[in-house]
Amino acid sequence: METVTDTEPSELPARLEIGQTAPDFTLPTVLPDGTETTITLSSLTAKQPVIVYFYPAAMTPGCTTEACDFRDNLARLQALGYAVLGISKDPLKKLHRFMERDHLSFPLLSDPDLSVHKLYGAYGEKKLYGKVHIGVIRSTFAIGTDGLITLARYNVRAKGHVDSLMKALG
Repeated sequence: METVTDTEPSELPARLEIGQTAPDFTLPTVLPDGTETTITLSSLTAKQPVIVYFYPAAMTPGCTTEACDFRDNLARLQALGYAVLGISKDPLKKLHRFMERDHLSFPLLSDPDLSVHKLYGAYGEKKLYGKVHIGVIRSTFAIGTDGLITLARYNVRAKGHVDSLMKALG
């Protein structure tokens, strides 16, 4: 994470809003059974709505809390028809360890160059301990089968995140 000095706000990715078309992507993925594949968002949303969440780093306390919250509430989200995808800049090897260590039951996608993070505005300015930094912004999106964003949240709290999400999704 680097401290912001001369970065103009216009250089930072724009945040997405409800009603916008979700940017499509294809990323390398670790599946719950430990196999690797690639996932393309549009091929998933053609079948069912998808929740995409961005987190800073696998196996850190906040990200573990959030991932376990999704794991523990996956059946509730699936009952509403949603698939869940977690995206970080971590390499596949680290995602394998995270999946195994915490028994995660949904795909983890690797975006090492942050290109998808930037498409979603999940990378940019954030405050940490009173200082402004550039880094991954914990963000969550619900995307309908029409490819449109039905929920967009930035700077979400890791603890209690899924309960808040469930209330918003109805």
